[in-house]
Amino acid sequence: VQLVESGGGLVQTGGSLRLSCAASGSIFGIYSMDWYRQIPGMERELVAGFTGGGFGMDNYATVAESVKGRFTISGNNAEKTVSLQMNDLKPEDTGVYYCHADTYYAGDYQGEYWGQGTRVTVSS
Repeated sequence: VQLVESGGGLVQTGGSLRLSCAASGSIFGIYSMDWYRQIPGMERELVAGFTGGGFGMDNYATVAESVKGRFTISGNNAEKTVSLQMNDLKPEDTGVYYCHADTYYAGDYQGEYWGQGTRVTVSS
């Protein structure tokens, strides 16, 4: 499985960016896709994902408290894509954003995959 992200860049405070991620390869085993970020000096953290096996369903979408009301995750389970709409960006959102996927086969967890990361820089 390969995950390819796009959409990062430089934006001013209050601006918006949309990150996209597309999976390729043996995508049939992908159970869920989500977004993590790594802010300088901090551990990688989950930013947005889907709960309860509801990948791609809006009512199962969840975001971290720090981005609630500003970030929205959307996904397509059939196409194995996921996007992150980021509005009202703040300097503290600056970091590298990673697409992540969990895979299963016959009910057994098979492993996780990471994209290469896309950098988001928010200037003050």
